[in-house]
Amino acid sequence: MKILVTGGLGFIGSHTVVELQEAGHQVVIIDNCSNASESVLDGIESITGIRPDFEHIDLREKGAVDDFFNRYPEVHGVIHFAASKAVGESVEKPLLYYENNIGTLVYLLQQLVARGGSSFIFSSSCTVYGQADHMPITEDAPIKPAESPYGNTKQIGEEIIRDTCRVEPGLQAISLRYFNPIGSHPSAEIGELPLGVPANLVPFITQTAAGLRTQLSVFGDDYPTPDGTCIRDYIHVVDLARAHVVALERLLKGRSKSNYEVFNVGTGKGSSVLEVIRSFERVSGKKLNYRIVGRREGDVVEAYADTTRANGELGWKAASSLDDAMRSAWDWEKKVRGL
Repeated sequence: MKILVTGGLGFIGSHTVVELQEAGHQVVIIDNCSNASESVLDGIESITGIRPDFEHIDLREKGAVDDFFNRYPEVHGVIHFAASKAVGESVEKPLLYYENNIGTLVYLLQQLVARGGSSFIFSSSCTVYGQADHMPITEDAPIKPAESPYGNTKQIGEEIIRDTCRVEPGLQAISLRYFNPIGSHPSAEIGELPLGVPANLVPFITQTAAGLRTQLSVFGDDYPTPDGTCIRDYIHVVDLARAHVVALERLLKGRSKSNYEVFNVGTGKGSSVLEVIRSFERVSGKKLNYRIVGRREGDVVEAYADTTRANGELGWKAASSLDDAMRSAWDWEKKVRGL
């Protein structure tokens, strides 16, 4: 049995491949390298001693998806990461996000259903909650109108999976609603290395400290939070990767309560943008050059998880602190830049 990891050369995908292989699973990766490099395979192999199978495929090409499953009939589990994920870009290019995030999901599910079902883990997001009414956010919180096309694609994606599971009992699926993954593998062999200008906070912080960016922009300091900056639940990427392994094994071993489940994956603690900056300065010993600018369209004020369900039913819990994650992110950046 093999596990397919789409987007497996990306930030979260590559760390999940490592955890899958270290748990004894065979892995095949699909990635179109639009925001990743094949060199990530070297990092995975360096950590685990195993080089996963790799297929350079664009999942927007339905024929290529069909051909893949014809060539890999032994795939019985799928973890689906391949998607565009920048909130700001999604506001500017909504059609790109709807094509890349919705069409690819449909093509994958069509193949799984045609083969009688499979175990499917969907990379979802806390953005499905919009600006939640209460903190921390539980899985039963109302799904609000999305704040961005990116968030909307995650809402629609969950609806597609739910509707399909309702009529296809052979399809066993879990949506993991991530909060904010940061950090890197402690070996510094893999990490977050976006192509072009980073869309996420932490790689922009580390690239600014490394001299690649002249200054970090903090989008707004007039939010109704203790220091005026947005609050998020920042989770170490290795903790998040391990959650995928636990969720997949729940399906493979028939432990799920229904054929579609949803879990929040976070630390249960919110940190502001300025707190993240202070954490970085604390673990790196470097003073960061940043400035406050206007708010960014699509940002919610605060979002952090109630992780009770994941802790209890999955038996999973985040183990690393914010400082741990920031330290690992900086170690990775220093290695990449030769600092």
